[in-house]
Amino acid sequence: MAGAFLDGLLSGAERKTGWLMAEQAGLGSKGPRLYDWARVRLFRLQSPPWDHWLLIRRSISDPTDMAFYVTFAPDVTTLTELAAVAGLRWTIEECFQSAKGETGLDHCEARSWHGWHRHMTLSMLALAFLSDLRARLKETQIDAASSKANKRSLSAAA
Repeated sequence: MAGAFLDGLLSGAERKTGWLMAEQAGLGSKGPRLYDWARVRLFRLQSPPWDHWLLIRRSISDPTDMAFYVTFAPDVTTLTELAAVAGLRWTIEECFQSAKGETGLDHCEARSWHGWHRHMTLSMLALAFLSDLRARLKETQIDAASSKANKRSLSAAA
């Protein structure tokens, strides 16, 4: 039953909007993440200018491998924009993985919402501080390397 419904939904998506072929969903560790995308307007739960869609991501190498997202956005949002926003999921997940490893985001044994909220807030604040520190350090290293290159080129020219 569910398979027939899904097949009908997908064929409807192909007829109405077509698949957006090989759209990038962000950069991965092995290069760009490329997928085919389609969307189907869902039953109108909101009044214009807002709308709900079922966003469908299909693997290029295995067309049976699909993921689904329910989206809520202005009704003028393009399929390319929805695909780009869905691709941000990996960036957010990498941020949480980093927070777990560097600031102990997952080491909370709070017994109340207030304790959990304080732990999460402090952990994310610490991650923001470390990220800023890392960016400044990288910038300083780049500046130092470029000034060394300039000194070498000036001494070679003299």
